[in-house]
Amino acid sequence: MKPVRILITDDHTLVRAGFRALLQSIEGLEVVAEAGDGREALLLVAAKNPDLVFMDIGMAGLNGLDATARITKDFPAVRVIILSMHTNEEYVLQALRAGAVGYLLKESGTAELELAVWAVARGETYLSPAVSKYVIADYVRRVGGEPNSLARLTPRQREVLQLIAEGHTTQEIAHTLKISVKTVETHRSQLMERLQIHDIAGLVRYAIRVGLVLPND
Repeated sequence: MKPVRILITDDHTLVRAGFRALLQSIEGLEVVAEAGDGREALLLVAAKNPDLVFMDIGMAGLNGLDATARITKDFPAVRVIILSMHTNEEYVLQALRAGAVGYLLKESGTAELELAVWAVARGETYLSPAVSKYVIADYVRRVGGEPNSLARLTPRQREVLQLIAEGHTTQEIAHTLKISVKTVETHRSQLMERLQIHDIAGLVRYAIRVGLVLPND
């Protein structure tokens, strides 16, 4: 039986090291790579072809939720488990909408980690028990309804919104995304119009509220 090939994505080196040690102690698992942010994760998924990705949420540049959405779209065979310290309903719902099939709290022990890996490897969905049951019920109720305002944004608009919320200048955003300053300004105007938010502070508050960035980022 081939080992389950795993990519760990987290912007903290010590967290990655801890998860690597835990995962490598479980027979049948192989950690093939580590990524420090969402963009690096996308590159490594293409290069290493893992079976499973452990994905942190709060990372600069490209957060874990948007990276998950891209991975599950471009590499449908790759399954993603979100790693988080948050039981907040909105984070869980965003993770499920992005295509994640697992949501594991960082405080979980080795036994739960192993349980999550094998459940997801079998094609099941795994949520940490500490994540309230009503989250699942609410997700089922809402998933077929009208998309929320964040879901109506394009992937590029979400990227621009995250970078704005992280405090990057227009020039820095243009450099990061390899687009022109004028294009960034156009995206920002479209964001404000679509969200009916008319200042940068409002965009920052919105990004925090919907879980696109974390309050301490």
